[in-house]
Amino acid sequence: MASGSLYAVSDLHVVYAENRQVVEGLRPAREDDWLIVAGDVGEFFADIEWALTLLRDRFARVIWAPGNHELWTPPDDPVQLRGVARYEALVGLCRRLGILTPEDDYAVWDGAGGPVTIAPLFTLYDYSFRVRGVHTKEESLRRAHAAGVVCTDEMLLHADPYAGADDWCRARVELSERRLAACDPDRPTVLVNHYPLVRQPTDVLYYPEFAQWCGTELTADWHLRFRAAAVVYGHLHIPRTTWHDGVRFEEVSLGYPREWRRRGVPRPMRAIFPALARVEFPLLP
Repeated sequence: MASGSLYAVSDLHVVYAENRQVVEGLRPAREDDWLIVAGDVGEFFADIEWALTLLRDRFARVIWAPGNHELWTPPDDPVQLRGVARYEALVGLCRRLGILTPEDDYAVWDGAGGPVTIAPLFTLYDYSFRVRGVHTKEESLRRAHAAGVVCTDEMLLHADPYAGADDWCRARVELSERRLAACDPDRPTVLVNHYPLVRQPTDVLYYPEFAQWCGTELTADWHLRFRAAAVVYGHLHIPRTTWHDGVRFEEVSLGYPREWRRRGVPRPMRAIFPALARVEFPLLP
């Protein structure tokens, strides 16, 4: 049985020099600590490789789920792969480093709080987190453009060979659902996704139109169906603990420097097991 801790972090955004310094300071407390990285390490392939290599060298096990920023194809990135091809290249990078991905066998954490199956997921979004009164993707996008609230994904995240992110999302949800259903039914899970599996965490967004890029209604009951002891996610840049249907949800993002500076010295790693006391972090304006 492992004597270390299971930590989680996301949204490292190492394109920022200040965030690179934070990542350089991430170290395990014990040699058998594990680290979950729930996406948005960076946008450029070389930056992602740098950060994941550093973390792999320090932690006994690293488990990665992709965010939207890893899937961007910036015009000045030497790696110009798009869509599924870019994702597969990232999976290949992780496998060369010995990092587990949503395409690998799920690991079992048998330390404090275990045994639990750790399931990294890749589900994207399908524009179903719409503002009240909006019923279609097309109308939702029109409202967002009119409000001036449009995710950069619309310019830089390509879904090739799928027609759009929503089609890719539905394919990924179907695949992930099959894999989760095949897990040991007697063992709890830790579900790891860049996006929240339920919509409620997006209710606090300053711009509600942005929620459509934050997940899918198709995963709304996964924390119950698949016996989640905890759900780990990022993307919202609102690090906090919330509870949904009695299940602990941990938003573990570092975020952009302008965001974490308001919270003081960044301590981005969150202990998933051993679990911290039930804490509700205050929201910043």
